[in-house]
Amino acid sequence: MDLELITNSFPKLLAATSTTLKLLSLSLVIGLFIGLIFAILRIQNNLILGKFAYGYSYIFRGTPLLVQIFIIYYGFGQVDFIRESFLWAILKEPYWCAVIAFALNTGAYTSEILRSAFQTIKPGFIEAGKSLGISSKVIFYKIQIPIAIRQSLPAYGNEVILMLKGTSLASTVTLMDLTGVAKYIISTTFKPIEVFVVAGSIYLFLTFIIHNIIKILEKKYNFNN
Repeated sequence: MDLELITNSFPKLLAATSTTLKLLSLSLVIGLFIGLIFAILRIQNNLILGKFAYGYSYIFRGTPLLVQIFIIYYGFGQVDFIRESFLWAILKEPYWCAVIAFALNTGAYTSEILRSAFQTIKPGFIEAGKSLGISSKVIFYKIQIPIAIRQSLPAYGNEVILMLKGTSLASTVTLMDLTGVAKYIISTTFKPIEVFVVAGSIYLFLTFIIHNIIKILEKKYNFNN
């Protein structure tokens, strides 16, 4: 075990962690918005919109994230219409291709998490709102959505952790995130064990932080009661 390599590679990998966290944060924000929209579409009585939302969820949950990244980054660049449109300014950048792929992927899983949360809301909450003369629209946005988000937090915490590990695939489209920098160091030192031990430790520490934040929120909102 080369301790000197571990010591020298740690600052470089730690600096690359900022790129990983930016990818994760932006993807989760966009994905949460997408997931909420498609979850709402799934619980509506509109058959066409429901099937459309189901199709989106099925496709992105049923195909590997790596394939989705490659299709967006390499595939869309082969379409003349896209290359000649304003979209090319975004899709030619590996960073934004990775963000789009991550957001669409986590959005599909988030939509299923939120849909399940909506379905577990007790009818008594809705009936209580109606008895107070509150409109259905206000009940949905002020009562159902907050309760669904609250109930989905434990499952969503797992999705955040999975998405953190999924960001390592960004290195496949030349992004120098945590895994990308680790691969570069390995290519110059030919010592993968030491470098991946440091990179894995950083991922583990980030997972530890996320896990404990979720636990704190669960205790705050009494999810175990």
